[in-house]
Amino acid sequence: MSQLGVPELLIIAGVLVLLFGAKKLPDVARGVGRSLRIFKSETAKLRDDDDDAQPAAQPTVQATQTTTPQPQQPVAPQQIPPAAPVISAEEQARQLEEQAARLRAGAGQANKQA
Repeated sequence: MSQLGVPELLIIAGVLVLLFGAKKLPDVARGVGRSLRIFKSETAKLRDDDDDAQPAAQPTVQATQTTTPQPQQPVAPQQIPPAAPVISAEEQARQLEEQAARLRAGAGQANKQA
């Protein structure tokens, strides 16, 4: 695979100037820089989360006295809250359309009053 030389980089720079214009290139570069910075910080957080998720080696404690095991108490199953009623996509779309119509009507009345 060939490496990029000076002529290739000049051609790429010329195409960028044609696409974005000379005035917008600093803004584009700034946006790309911010995006890369955010991407790097998020990937670093993911790596840290993965390191935290792995259990650390727990030191073994040796008891000098023997203890009798305590009987375990039965654990009550957790109560699962009742699920919200499932609404179909069509029903959700209808509700959203109704809300939008109400908002439009309210905005129309506000414009008439102003």
